[in-house]
Amino acid sequence: MRNESDVDTAKELPTVISFCSGYGGLERGLELAGVEHRVLCYVEIEAHAQALLVKSMEQGDIPPAPIYSDLTTFPSHIFRGSTSLITAGYPCQPFSQSGKRQGADDEQGRHLWPFIREHIRAIEPAGCFFENVYGHISLGLSTVISDLEEDGYKVEAGIFSAVEVGADQGRKRVYIQAHIPNTMRERGRSGDTQREDAADAGELPRGSWDYTRGVGHWDSEPSMGRVAHGVAHRTDRLRLLGNGVVPQTAALAWSVLSQI
Repeated sequence: MRNESDVDTAKELPTVISFCSGYGGLERGLELAGVEHRVLCYVEIEAHAQALLVKSMEQGDIPPAPIYSDLTTFPSHIFRGSTSLITAGYPCQPFSQSGKRQGADDEQGRHLWPFIREHIRAIEPAGCFFENVYGHISLGLSTVISDLEEDGYKVEAGIFSAVEVGADQGRKRVYIQAHIPNTMRERGRSGDTQREDAADAGELPRGSWDYTRGVGHWDSEPSMGRVAHGVAHRTDRLRLLGNGVVPQTAALAWSVLSQI
């Protein structure tokens, strides 16, 4: 039985809603970056990803949390005022250079940013943390940033890759971190920051990884060339991994963007 002193000293963790969760790579990235948090719920439409999240909960790898299947009908109003951070690896197909790049006109309805923005407005989180493909830079990213700024968020974005955290693949991705000024911790730039102050002319800042932190080059992965450990086999695995976030890259992105 908890006494009054237990209640007074209980630690209240920042709360997270995870959109387009996949296997929870962004949330794992937050953990690796030292950001303790509690996930209120996941929103994921892919059945295989849902099953993997449930399995992870059953095995005790992640705490139990509800899983919603449809972002477009998510009841955001019930989470208003109770959420610290929204994460999302929203679908990349509308922006990917390997696809038709139809952006907001994606014929398969995969352009979900308008829905995410409406949820942000309804929930009013203190911050957001998003991931998408490199092609998002030239298609759609400026809209996301301007929408967030219009809604009162301070926004930072950068290019980060898996090779920077020791993988043997490039896998360049754009990460976006946004927060309402004075609601999330704002840090000054570190004097020994590991990023280039201005990468190439016209490009977003890039990250780099400090290998003295104990993260060296990864051992060889299976032939699919992905971060495959703990994910089910064959087609569903490949699909999930292809759309998934590399947690170590997400950790790097969070750490670097937090220092800007």
